[in-house]
Amino acid sequence: MLILSLHSGPHDSSAALFDDYRLLAAVAEERLNRVKCSGGFPEKSIAEILNIAGIERREIDVLVCSRCLFPRRYYTHWRPHEKIREEFRYLIGREKVRDLSVVVSKVPGATASDVFNRGALLADLGLRADTRLFFTNHHFCHALPSLFFTDWENALLYTADGSGDHVYYSHYLLQDGQLTNLYGDDRWLRENDGSGSLGLAYGCFTEALGWKINRHEGKLTGLAAYGEPTLFPEMLRHYRISEDGRITMDFADHAAMRECFYPLALTETRENAAASVQALLEHCIREAVSRLLDTHKVRRLGLAGGVFANVRLNRLLAETLALDEVFVVPPMGDDGLVIGGALQFLLERDGLPVWLRHRHRLTNVYWGADPKAAVNNVFDASAAVGRVAGDPAATAAELLVQGQIGAIYNGRMEYGPRALGARSILANPADPEINQQLNHRLRRSEFMPFAPVVGADDAGVVFEIGSTNRYAAHFMTISCGVRRQWRERIPGVVHVDGSARPQIIERPDNPLYFDILAAFKMRTGLPVLVNTSLNVHEEPIVNRPEECLRTLEEGRVDFVVTPDAVWTRRSEESGPQ
Repeated sequence: MLILSLHSGPHDSSAALFDDYRLLAAVAEERLNRVKCSGGFPEKSIAEILNIAGIERREIDVLVCSRCLFPRRYYTHWRPHEKIREEFRYLIGREKVRDLSVVVSKVPGATASDVFNRGALLADLGLRADTRLFFTNHHFCHALPSLFFTDWENALLYTADGSGDHVYYSHYLLQDGQLTNLYGDDRWLRENDGSGSLGLAYGCFTEALGWKINRHEGKLTGLAAYGEPTLFPEMLRHYRISEDGRITMDFADHAAMRECFYPLALTETRENAAASVQALLEHCIREAVSRLLDTHKVRRLGLAGGVFANVRLNRLLAETLALDEVFVVPPMGDDGLVIGGALQFLLERDGLPVWLRHRHRLTNVYWGADPKAAVNNVFDASAAVGRVAGDPAATAAELLVQGQIGAIYNGRMEYGPRALGARSILANPADPEINQQLNHRLRRSEFMPFAPVVGADDAGVVFEIGSTNRYAAHFMTISCGVRRQWRERIPGVVHVDGSARPQIIERPDNPLYFDILAAFKMRTGLPVLVNTSLNVHEEPIVNRPEECLRTLEEGRVDFVVTPDAVWTRRSEESGPQ
């Protein structure tokens, strides 16, 4: 059964294609329209994943959709005179759209199917009239991949984000062969239980410090290491954590929270403000999760939702709670909803025992397109670049030893926010000035740390990696300490607090990537390389060969390595000034 799963949101719009439990492809709209964190209907993503799989639209059996943004013409129950809050007014092109969860919440007893014109959407997408349409729950879709990609027999699944289906958190328990919702499913769709979204609080501080919500929260995470949480006591007094792990606030609503927190953030330095909201997030989430773990006596924790893009928070949970293992969904934000959406449909179709038997651990998230021969054609056609003779992996490693900055463009594109060796920039971590060079070339913030890649056999030698955080570290979703004897040897990947955000790589998952690292280690004795995303600041990660070529031609990197060759610029001109 072919399942097309879509998320049409204000950000992170995306699409995925499944053949029953087998994931064929997944692509975020931003990688195709080149608008970072792009929202709207994921039409380009649909075309891309169908092309990857060689599937025609008429072959699709099930269409899975999150309850998010759709044009008004698809609603069968709509009163034009209804006043909708400003934050739910969006445009897709010139067409007005409405959030489906908002419409459903205004119709007592209705489901998404009750207020939606199924036939119109299927016809517009070119799908068969008998294609089944299935709507999903936002936080359930976040939670399910954190269980499906494990082999756990018992676990707590905890989700947190800015908002989804009018809910900010969910708690699910797998125990004794049962998956139980403790909080945050559709029973709360129409409820106002006083919950306070820490994701929105973090976003408020992001905006107050001059950045964009739902895009630049990671800047605060990096900046927090340079400050002191001076505002934390004042902020914390507005929040409570109940015995059953619910986070509530004493503000009347999130507009009132913003009215308090926005000016509060401006009373301090950027560093101290960032450290303060980071401390609030860490304290409240840790306390909530701790109480749930203690109550239900489980030692495995699955995390998802945009809040868990915060690798410092993830580290705190892994290192301070009584856990055997933690797993963070690699596409933890709303781009992960298309994975969880298909999994929710399969769960409801087959039942939990069958669904659990299909689970497996992830080895990689290379789910995008592979341009293959197009790479060579594009690079060969450029008069500005040329091939370097020799084995690509050995040649790339030698250039890195010499201090050059390179990019790897290899195979299928990664899915999710992290570059994991398919579209990555590589550099020598021994150079203490490498951060300054990379930030200059890529126009990035000077305080943002860069991440390391390390082979599986060396991971525990260089970093504080054990059984609890090893699985998560394969996908760069958690930070950890750098062992003291290594900090001065690889300063390019060590943050100011002695931490790093490593990616563990094994050769079967990406032979070229692994072989470059192995050759570099042989030459230098260092089992680590800098790995950062192949993009200029404010642009999505490179997707097409033409975009990668432009990165090289503009001098953002000194060379590009592919499975077939290493490419460098023919001129001796320096990079961008």
